[in-house]
Amino acid sequence: MATALKIEDLHKSFSTGFIPKKKKILKGISLAVEEGEIFGYLGPNGAGKTTTIKCILGLIFPKKGKIEIFGHSSYSLQAKEQIGYLPENPYFYDYLTASEFLHFYSQLSLMKKKDKEDKISSLLSLVSLEQSASLPLRKFSRGMLQRIGLAQALLNEPSLVLLDEPLGGLDPLGRKEIRDIIVKLKAEGKTVFLSSHILQDIEMICDRVAIIVNGQIVSQGTLQDLISEKILFTEIILSGVEEKEVEDLGECISTHTERLLLKVFEDEKIEKVLQLVQSKKGKIHSLIPRTETLEDLFVGIVKQQ
Repeated sequence: MATALKIEDLHKSFSTGFIPKKKKILKGISLAVEEGEIFGYLGPNGAGKTTTIKCILGLIFPKKGKIEIFGHSSYSLQAKEQIGYLPENPYFYDYLTASEFLHFYSQLSLMKKKDKEDKISSLLSLVSLEQSASLPLRKFSRGMLQRIGLAQALLNEPSLVLLDEPLGGLDPLGRKEIRDIIVKLKAEGKTVFLSSHILQDIEMICDRVAIIVNGQIVSQGTLQDLISEKILFTEIILSGVEEKEVEDLGECISTHTERLLLKVFEDEKIEKVLQLVQSKKGKIHSLIPRTETLEDLFVGIVKQQ
């Protein structure tokens, strides 16, 4: 499988303050994104995610390092022709309609006139905005703006799509819509480089991830390689039992209902919980073994830095 994006020993510093001082933002970033995968780039705010993407795009220049896109230097025309980009906070001229907006960007991408209409129509369909083609952008919701921005990023038929925090500020429905589009892009053979701090979404759709903290990649690989399958605790939701009766069997959390949420950390105590509930004629509503999540891994790594 070909390598879509390769970054080697990337360094970047900025001058800050009234008396300028160099602040290191990227401290030797190295990673490789394979063709056709969804790659998650995770990190807390200020870790260097957006700086990395701007270096890939050539919007800023690194102090040191090498970036290749499908084997070409990131500064070359061959590389730039294969990139689509959605920034974290895109700006749209909000008096344009969705259709006018895409027509404008199609001119910037030098698209042939005969191909414009079909391409714009297919993109509006992909992002589920065909019914809003004549609606001014000022009337779009946050989720709709993210989707039209994503359509813009796909106008030039890019092989590599860079998305900087595309899920930020969206409600659960909006996040699902964007996730579904990203999965469709992968199905079409595109490579997606996805910067985000929304771990649940990353865990659902990414093939591999890299975690960046303080300008350094501290962990990367497939989720199966990074996350332990060891059971951390068993989560039991039960009713018909008093909280004081189970407090010695695990960590008990009261809910707003009559149900109790019990985290049991020792296997032998699970049977004791079941026997107690049966003797009290209570009810077990769910019993779920909980393994390590991407959030557990991420929080643990950030705390260690």
